[in-house]
Amino acid sequence: MFINYAHRGASAYAPENTMASFWLGVQMGANGIELDLQRTKDGKIVIFHDREIDRKSNGSGTIGEHTYSELYGLDFGGWFGESFRAEHIVLFEDFARTFCRRDLTFAIELKDSGFEQQVVEMVNRYFDLDHVYITSFSYEALQRVRELDEAIRISWLIRDKIDAVYLKRLCNIRGNQICPAAVHTTEADVELARLQGVGVRLWGVTDEQIMRKAFSLHTEGMTVNFPDKLKRLMDESVGKR
Repeated sequence: MFINYAHRGASAYAPENTMASFWLGVQMGANGIELDLQRTKDGKIVIFHDREIDRKSNGSGTIGEHTYSELYGLDFGGWFGESFRAEHIVLFEDFARTFCRRDLTFAIELKDSGFEQQVVEMVNRYFDLDHVYITSFSYEALQRVRELDEAIRISWLIRDKIDAVYLKRLCNIRGNQICPAAVHTTEADVELARLQGVGVRLWGVTDEQIMRKAFSLHTEGMTVNFPDKLKRLMDESVGKR
């Protein structure tokens, strides 16, 4: 089944990685959610993408320089629009409790290393492992995840084209999915991955033209900031069969 991942939620329409954005993504028809994890100064796992919080909150510094309580007291929605000023940073466990029983697939990205065990334990506690991918640009973080858990699904984010070297490294940690940028990816790349038993999920789908090109490659899914547009494209495709 093709997965329409709401990228940090419906982040074209709501502040990314907030509950408002995640709920909107579901309402727009996404059947997947992509989110980013970091660890606070006091060891809590929260959902946030950037290295620093300055652009996406009314605070400053990094996630790791603040306790969860300090972060919770900040405004993580007002930068996007006045109607979102009530949005708090999201604790990963709160997200898990809220969404884990829904019919969704989750791409859970580790933005750093060192807290893999906490994430693996929480994923096992709350989620159906058939509907979760632990994902990262960091091969070392994914290697650690595999050492901790033999069953959990792993997807590796890469900035280059799919090639035999990437696929071999991924297979060495029994990875399940490779995730290149959509603009770099061809039908031949997708087929190369398939021949190794590896699925493909695309990222960097920044406009509708790239979305339509990426959809034609018949991958396992893609992350989009506008899940409503991808849902319409998926529905159009079904209607043409």
